[in-house]
Amino acid sequence: MPRIDLDALPRTNATGYPAPFDAAVAGRWWARLAGPGGLTQMGASHVTLEPGAWSSQRHWHEGQDELLVMLAGEAVLVEDAGRTLLRAGEICAWPAGAPDGHCLINESDAPCTFVAISAGPERGGCYSDIDMAWDERGFVHKDGTPYPGARPASATT
Repeated sequence: MPRIDLDALPRTNATGYPAPFDAAVAGRWWARLAGPGGLTQMGASHVTLEPGAWSSQRHWHEGQDELLVMLAGEAVLVEDAGRTLLRAGEICAWPAGAPDGHCLINESDAPCTFVAISAGPERGGCYSDIDMAWDERGFVHKDGTPYPGARPASATT
């Protein structure tokens, strides 16, 4: 069983979001875990949110289950039902196809860290609060019109 050395993994704050939706995630730093661990049936990322950063725009997946484990610090989970403060050790799950958009926002004055895990076929999804969705073409408006320069959205949501 390989141990994943987090310090050896490349970290990035890259996003495929078109402007202006990219600004909220500028303080999100992530490293992929599944590939370095030899996993092929799921996705996983180690994520750090700087103060003020969002994990993503509020979204949901058509074909992927999601699981989030808070490791350090705290962040506010934003869902249809409202806002919930999450702290280290807490776990959240969202089943595929449930149209309850979610994201984390670090409203504290210190970084927070979590692991995000996904499983299932990537079939696209939707962003709850903005005119954006994604499919095999990349980011699109909710009417299906692609955003300029749209590219496949997997791994950027």
